[in-house]
This record gives sequence, structure tokens and C-alpha cells, in this order.
Amino acid sequence: MIIRIHPDNPQERLIKQVVECLLDGGVIIYPTDTVYGFGCDIFQPKAIERICRIKGIEPAKANLSFVCSDLSDLSKYARAISTPQYRFIKTHIPGPFTFILTASKEVPKILKSKKETIGLRIPDHKITHAIAEKLGHPILSSSLPGEMLEEYTDPEQIYEKFEKLVDIVIDAGIGGMEYSTVVDLTEDEPVVIRQGIGVIV
Repeated sequence: MIIRIHPDNPQERLIKQVVECLLDGGVIIYPTDTVYGFGCDIFQPKAIERICRIKGIEPAKANLSFVCSDLSDLSKYARAISTPQYRFIKTHIPGPFTFILTASKEVPKILKSKKETIGLRIPDHKITHAIAEKLGHPILSSSLPGEMLEEYTDPEQIYEKFEKLVDIVIDAGIGGMEYSTVVDLTEDEPVVIRQGIGVIV
């Protein structure tokens, strides 16, 4: 199913439909402030496994991230963050950044890497924010498979490719072609481990 949601004024009934799908264990493809990606409820292990099967990877090696609606999720799903780290994150959100943090006990085991870390994102996108807010907890985020990002900018083409593998593709218009900037915050100083569209200030 493809659902067209307005990127600036997301229709509440459609957001509710997407959230009900996620709570029911569904897998979606949704927009962010960077690229379109796979999403599911972080508390639905079968949905997480389904995304990993589509991508042909093991959950522990999948580099899966959480998309949060605001900073309140950081204190729940990441271990104690220092004041400088908190300020750094606050300066760069909402925006195209993924922050690697030490995972708390609240993070489902299937989502923890061997390093006990998790990637957290707060994108600058109204649809993403509305879904996470209505859901009440983060959405899992994972990139679509392959290296050819131009294949994944048009929601109609995305739908043609994945309609039998996912439950909902959200059409919010043409997507971006650059990934988020990944910043490791597990040590005292921030370290950029992937330079994407986000610029450190």
C-alpha cells in the first residue's frame, strides 16, 4: 500500500493509520530529512527480523538506528550522557545526524551491537516526527539496500520495488540522496565516522 502524506502538514488520520500498522508489527518505508528508509516499531522483534531479511543481514550487524521525536528519548535509551555531549546533540537537532551512544537496558537486545551501542536520530522532518510522537517511542530506522541512492528518491519507484515486502510506503515527494552524518559520542570528544549531509558546527 502506498500512502500519500503531506510533508509540511501531515494528515492526522494517515499518521494514525501508519502508527496502527507499526503497532501491529508492520514494516514501512518512510521519509526522513535525508533519504527514504525502512521503519518498524522497536518493540516488534519479528518486524526487525523482517527488515534484516529484506536486506540480507543479521540484526547484530545491521547498524540499525532509532528515530526519536525529541530529546526525552535520549535519557531512556542511552546511558548517562555528559553535559558537553548533551549540548553537542542539542545544537545539532533536529537535523541530519546519527549519534552513536552507549545503549541503556531499555534497548531491546536484538538491536544492540556487540559494542553495546545504538544510533539515535532526531530528523528535521514533520512526517517522521509525527509518527514517532504518535507511536510514543522511537521508530527503527534502516537504509534501503544497495549503493544506488538515486533508485530510492522516487516513492513510486520505491513502491514498485518493495510493495510485496513491506506493508506501507509513504509518499512524501522526492527524497534526498545523501545520508546522515554519523557522530560517535561514546568517548569524551565527538568523532565523525561517516560524513553525510550534516555539517558539524
